[in-house]
Amino acid sequence: MDARSETAPPTQAEAATPSRARSRLTRGRLFTLLGAVIVVVALIFGLDWLLVGSHHVSTDDAYVNADTADVTPLVSGPIIEAPASDTMPVKRGDVLVVIDPSDYRLAVAQAQAQLGQAERQVEGYFASRDTQAAMTEAKVADVTHARAQLASAQSDFDRARTDLGRREALAAAGAVSGDEITAAQNRFNETRDAVAAAQSAVAEAEADQKAAIGQARGAEALVAGAGVADNPAVALAQAKLDQAKLDLDRTVIRAPIDGVIAKNSVQIGQRVDSGALLMTVAPIQDAYVDANFKEEQLRHVRLGQPAVLTSDLYGGGVTFHGRVVGLAGGTGSAFAVIPAQNATGNWIKVVQRLPVKIALDPDELRRHPLRVGLSMKVDIDTNR
Repeated sequence: MDARSETAPPTQAEAATPSRARSRLTRGRLFTLLGAVIVVVALIFGLDWLLVGSHHVSTDDAYVNADTADVTPLVSGPIIEAPASDTMPVKRGDVLVVIDPSDYRLAVAQAQAQLGQAERQVEGYFASRDTQAAMTEAKVADVTHARAQLASAQSDFDRARTDLGRREALAAAGAVSGDEITAAQNRFNETRDAVAAAQSAVAEAEADQKAAIGQARGAEALVAGAGVADNPAVALAQAKLDQAKLDLDRTVIRAPIDGVIAKNSVQIGQRVDSGALLMTVAPIQDAYVDANFKEEQLRHVRLGQPAVLTSDLYGGGVTFHGRVVGLAGGTGSAFAVIPAQNATGNWIKVVQRLPVKIALDPDELRRHPLRVGLSMKVDIDTNR
């Protein structure tokens, strides 16, 4: 064989075969590595869901809320001062609105005068009671005196009757004169009339006594069981004075709670009626979050479970911590103005959401204040 044929170089096809083999080997290793990575990632995500994710529920359908206080006047009148304005922070007791107090000061003065009049009137009742008591005692004495006079008149009548009888008996024997008989008869008639007059006087005195007793009872009823200050007439006048003073105090409207002014509609010179909404005080220091979770997410949610929250206002760099403090008594659709009528027409099931109330850490709220209505993201740890 020719030596050149033994040492000839391989053809192009022969040279490419090992290169393809190495390429297939490399691709196989890459696919194997990629599969391993996928398996590891899936395993990591599975373990994370099993150990962590399955014990957490989250939602971004959550908003800041607070138990706001509506500011309404309890008296009517024109506004003369309005120091409060929207977005202004206030403390409990700060003056928000002042209503013209002129009419209410006059009402206080009138009520004070009526109270003084009632006190003097009741003092007159006491004086009248004492007078009536004295008059009753005097009427008792009058009755006693009238009865004594009746007894005296009756005694005189008895003597005159006896004397007349004796003289009439002696007149038949001629022992007495006609003049004596006439005098005895006149004396008898006089004493008889005196007895009748005394009887009338006793009846009149007894009637006057009964009338005095009735008047004394009426006077006693006006003051019985109470002094001047406790008398119903005085107490009523005092209550009217207290009401007038209360209305005067209510012309100055103060903040009922700490918070921030919102929805202020007050203008100086504006006349307001009792019960009209003037503004709202939002207690942002006591803000909480209403998180609307789907009903299937609430299976393991319990009161007291911790929650981690973030706000769109501050972003993910600021984290709030809170706890579940309550679940609403019904879904939003159940308490809607026009609730859904699921029993009529074609029905399509819609997953409902139930508000979950989450209280926030007060220290975190002070460092990063929130406002009512801001969006929040909520994650509840249901394993704790």
